[in-house]
Amino acid sequence: NPIMTNSESVLQFGNNGYGKPATALNVLRETVMGRELFDFAFKEYAQRWKFKHPTPADFFRTMEDASGVDLDWFWRSWFYTNDHVDLNLVEVKNFELDTKNPEIDSKSKRDLAGKRPVDVTYERNLKAIPQTAEEKDAKLVDFYTNFDEFKYNAVDKKDYQTYYEKLSADEKMILDNRSNYYQLKIENVTGMPTPVLIEFTYEDGTKERKDLPVEIWRFDDKMVTKVFVTSKKVTSIALDPQFETADVEIANNYWPSQAVPTRFEMFKERQQTLQENPMQREKKAKELEGGAGKP
Repeated sequence: NPIMTNSESVLQFGNNGYGKPATALNVLRETVMGRELFDFAFKEYAQRWKFKHPTPADFFRTMEDASGVDLDWFWRSWFYTNDHVDLNLVEVKNFELDTKNPEIDSKSKRDLAGKRPVDVTYERNLKAIPQTAEEKDAKLVDFYTNFDEFKYNAVDKKDYQTYYEKLSADEKMILDNRSNYYQLKIENVTGMPTPVLIEFTYEDGTKERKDLPVEIWRFDDKMVTKVFVTSKKVTSIALDPQFETADVEIANNYWPSQAVPTRFEMFKERQQTLQENPMQREKKAKELEGGAGKP
């Protein structure tokens, strides 16, 4: 049930009155507002309403008035609906600038080609044809026999120099920085507004947080695409790395995908355990320990 449900219709008072409100206020303090601003607003609420009988609406209005932050989306989502947070890191794309510099692009293209799988026909021909016609007769060797598509020459260098001189100072700076561009596509599965907390892990083992405010869902509450510029190569990305937003499904928060361990037990075994009360289990434990009475 939503927190603001009439008590006569609530099935679980513990979760409804304590668990979920405590989680909501913790998210509000630690992630949405920050401790300093939350504590200031909360103290103001305590001062304004001491010895009185405030309603939840009084608390909502005071927190917004004292902090100067519009929290309508938060109260609506956490207190008036049974929505929950679930973000999904759908896709990550890595873009690199085409520098047009033959000395740089030649190596990049060669490295990329080396990572491609070997053509199955070529691989089988190596075994099926012990010696090619060109190997048998050197007269058949021509320009294309040893042609290297990634090799550059003076003409390529000259063309690049002409291109580079036409660029503006800002364009040259962007080109020379050799930055990495990562495009993240993030889905809000439930549509509940929430800040997007992102952690990048780089090749050198360092980590960096890049957080997006809840306003990123203002124009589309289901899907957003955001590009991040980094100076280092990224090896992995995680959403909500410290479990701050109460995301209910963390298996879809990682790139590359990670297997999230889930503990479960067989139904039969669980039923046998439930049939024994704590006193019976304590007695059995003492019997196994030789009656020593150890806990």
